[in-house]
Amino acid sequence: MSLELLLLILVIVTAIAFDFTNGFHDTANAMATSIATGALSPKAAVTLSAILNLIGAFLSVEVALTVTNAVIRIQDASGAPRPEFLADSGHTLLLIVFCGLVGGIVWNLLTWLLGLPSSSSHALFGGLIGSTLAALGFNGVNWFGNGAKIDGVVGKVILPAFASPAVAGIVATVGTWLVFRITANVVEKHREAGFRWGQIGTASLISLAHGTNDAQKTMGVITLALIAYGVWTDTTQVPLWVKVACAVAIAAGTYSGGWRIIRTLGKGLVEISSPQGLAAEASSAAVILVSSHMGFALSTTHVATGSILGSGLGKRGAEVRWGVAARMVMAWFTTLPAAALVGALCYFVGNGVGGYAGVLLVLAVLLSLTGAIIWQSKKAPVHAGNVNAEWSEGATPAPSAETASTVNVTATPPAGSAPSPAILDA
Repeated sequence: MSLELLLLILVIVTAIAFDFTNGFHDTANAMATSIATGALSPKAAVTLSAILNLIGAFLSVEVALTVTNAVIRIQDASGAPRPEFLADSGHTLLLIVFCGLVGGIVWNLLTWLLGLPSSSSHALFGGLIGSTLAALGFNGVNWFGNGAKIDGVVGKVILPAFASPAVAGIVATVGTWLVFRITANVVEKHREAGFRWGQIGTASLISLAHGTNDAQKTMGVITLALIAYGVWTDTTQVPLWVKVACAVAIAAGTYSGGWRIIRTLGKGLVEISSPQGLAAEASSAAVILVSSHMGFALSTTHVATGSILGSGLGKRGAEVRWGVAARMVMAWFTTLPAAALVGALCYFVGNGVGGYAGVLLVLAVLLSLTGAIIWQSKKAPVHAGNVNAEWSEGATPAPSAETASTVNVTATPPAGSAPSPAILDA
């Protein structure tokens, strides 16, 4: 097996692995509030989200081949590798992409362990920026675009990262205030039950949009690698097997849960009610759809977090845990540079050691860090049975009888109350 073929295989496998981490990392964006309010039981929520992510991944590949153009300069406008990267069966490009994917995966796993919602897209972009800086220098990164429009790392990544949670928060604050104002005279149990059904629709819309947007990134990365190696030439199409592999990977990741992040978004920021949950999800969906129509690539994590905070601000007397919010914001600020650092270090190792040994050493680093993070997570597990336990700062919920009771309350409503959609347990 040639070194370039080994690199191609590793790019494909790590891209699919990244897609899997993207799925479980971002499940919370769509389903955290529905789980927290009892609109859906935990297992039903991740099952529904997984199905819709799978469907969404097949709906569009319009920007799959050009999505990385926003941050690095290794492709032309059509998505094909630049001619200088076709030498040696695309060796340099394949190593850049492989190391960038490692950076994205490591950051996704670390923030999952800490229960911190952060952008999987920013983690991927950060990893690619770091490996590109190490390989090509400062000019290898598309910082500002060509000046004709808002573009590049600043225009496509950094500015939306600041604006999207603020806009989503404002929309959700106004929406929550209006919801409670309009339904002020509705009996609480009827209001809660009605909004739970509405949450299923809005959460489903976010899941569908997430599958459509996020699966394209890994489809594009794999197709780019195939073109660079010389086994694919069509810059307008993604191979069917790539579509299927990425769709299944993101859906499988979504189904696995990502319970730590779901718990933080659903219970850690705000003690959320069904009207707040619907307002937050509707705000997220509206901001994501409008921004997509306008050509802005937003992080669904940033939008969802801003919406949930806004739902707390819009309800009189609601508790917003600003300490948790501050830790999330710190994670947002560090995502790009941290993933870039890992990507750059991996490239220096892979290229510096050289040959098979360098590539395999980078792989060994990824596997070792992955194993260490998973081992650490076993010490304080969060799962479907305790994800909705009462929030206690700094403590991990125990799988106790009390926790099970908390989940069952949402699944079996008290006598006389309207039935909850949470009976759709999977």
